Amino acid sequence: MGLARNPTDFTDAARVIGHALDRGVTFLDTAQMYGNGYNEVLVGTAIRDRTNEVQLCTKFGVIVHPDGTWTARGDAAFVRQSCDSSLDRLGIDVIDLYYLHRRDPRIPIEESVGAMADLVAAGKVRHLGLSEVTGDELRAAHGVHPIRRISERLTSGCGMLSAAAGR
Repeated sequence: MGLARNPTDFTDAARVIGHALDRGVTFLDTAQMYGNGYNEVLVGTAIRDRTNEVQLCTKFGVIVHPDGTWTARGDAAFVRQSCDSSLDRLGIDVIDLYYLHRRDPRIPIEESVGAMADLVAAGKVRHLGLSEVTGDELRAAHGVHPIRRISERLTSGCGMLSAAAGR
């Protein structure tokens, strides 16, 4: 969901989210990198009085540079910092589904997921997800903590395919 194009006025975008909730939408998906964090602020603002109506997913692990390029980051300290920042921007106490948006090839997946599992134990996150990992990486990650969802980008450019894992 990339509705935060104007970080000073979320009125129209928040109205869209409110309309979706009024029509029965219950799952909202955002990410730290969407609008450089502003989309999380937007979503948090839009659901402020309706958090009990939604399952909220957000993703971390991508740093967008000023020139538009990005770098994956998944070390334990960044996992913790990213979660706390997302909770603050969203204005909530717990994230329903927390995804590693892109795996950091410099960091073992077990370290990233171990830090994410610590967030579950701390009550900051309910479930974990991973984006664009291999089968071996998924198995290694699931060996550390149950992975509830995976997300893969379709090579045809048709969007995202999300599949349940470990139900």
